[in-house]
This record gives sequence, structure tokens and C-alpha cells, in this order.
Amino acid sequence: MTKQEKSEKVYQVFERISGGYDAANDRISLGFQKRWKQVLIRRLTIDLPFCGKMLDVCCGTGDIAIAAAKARPDLAIIGLDFSPSMLDEARKKVTGLEKICWKQGDAMHLPFEDNTFDAVTISFGLRNTPDFKGALTEMKRVLKPGGNLYCLDSFVPEQKAVLPFYRLYFQGVMPFIGGGKSHRKEYEWLWKSTESFLRESELARLLHKIRMKKIGRMRFMFGACVLFRAMK
Repeated sequence: MTKQEKSEKVYQVFERISGGYDAANDRISLGFQKRWKQVLIRRLTIDLPFCGKMLDVCCGTGDIAIAAAKARPDLAIIGLDFSPSMLDEARKKVTGLEKICWKQGDAMHLPFEDNTFDAVTISFGLRNTPDFKGALTEMKRVLKPGGNLYCLDSFVPEQKAVLPFYRLYFQGVMPFIGGGKSHRKEYEWLWKSTESFLRESELARLLHKIRMKKIGRMRFMFGACVLFRAMK
């Protein structure tokens, strides 16, 4: 699959599943995805300066941006996604008190100047970009020096003992739990996107390669989900 084909495929998938996306994520992760995102939010809101600027790339239905706005009302936050339907779902969830600007855009070509944001986040989105290095390089570009990149994503665990159980669930069971009869194929694709994604150690090496500093990580569910934090 070419980069263009992947980009078009991902767009079609998220346009179709946007309405039930949040509920499906809860079912798939057995509710744990909310806890993992809260860890990201706690770290983010501690690190960010007063009245800081934050960009949430591949923001989807807006969980990270909305939670950050509630935790830190002083922040100026932009949520960016290339799917209009996902952004529509995000807008439905806000109360109007949060300082969030929703913007349609491409993670591969962020429409912002260099050194704009104090923090950039991407949650369960990097694996769906057509060029992992290109997307990370773009996020680094718009970060201010000293700003942090936070990447929370799904990974195939590197522990061999865990792999049979992981694949049984995510390949065999997850598409039915997530998508049911109507969207099973879309959730099969989401499994495939994780299977073809970088391994945890490969992403760490890629962050080093683009010269990010102070790279740290936190593993969840035996490495099926990992939160990376790296400084420009």
C-alpha cells in the first residue's frame, strides 16, 4: 500500500466509524483507554507553562484536548484532525467553556509556523499516518525549543509470552467487539494498522534519530499501549 493509498484508507475508515468511536474504544480497551489518557493529561498539565499553547494532532473526537482544557483553563489549545466527521463529534462534546480551536488539517503538513507550541500531543494516531518519521518531524518543527512531544499509541507487545493472547484478542475478537456486524472491516483495518506499526523500541530509536531529547516512556497492558514523552 502506498502512502497515498494509506492516507485515503484511513480517511474513509474514520469518516465511517466516527459516531460510535468513543464507545467502541471503551469496549476494545475494556475501559482502560480512559486511564491511559488521564496519565498523559496529568503529565502534560504539570509540564506546560501558564498560558501555554498546545496542539493535539489527530485529535479525533477531542478527548485529549477537552480534558486538557478542563484541567488547565489557561491553556490555548488547537485540536487538529483530517476527518470532518471526527471533528463534528469533538464539537458535540464541548460545553463552550473550553478554549479549544478545532481545525481540519493534515498531520504530514501542519499549518503552523516553526516553534509555535509548548506541547504537541498525538494519541492513537501516529500509527495511522502514512509516514511516521515525517509526522514526528512535523510535530517537532512546530514545537518550541524545550517543548515536549507526547505520543500515546497501541503497539504489538515485544514480550513473546504475551503475543499469542494479544493476537487472539486483537485479531480475532476485537473487530467484533469494536465494530459489530456493520463496522467489522473497519476495525480489522485498525488491528492491521497496529500490526504494521513500529515496535516500541523502533519508535524510541526514531525519536533519537530526529534528535529529540530526554526520551521517556511508560508502558501499559504489557506494552500493548505505551506513552512516550520527548523534548525538543
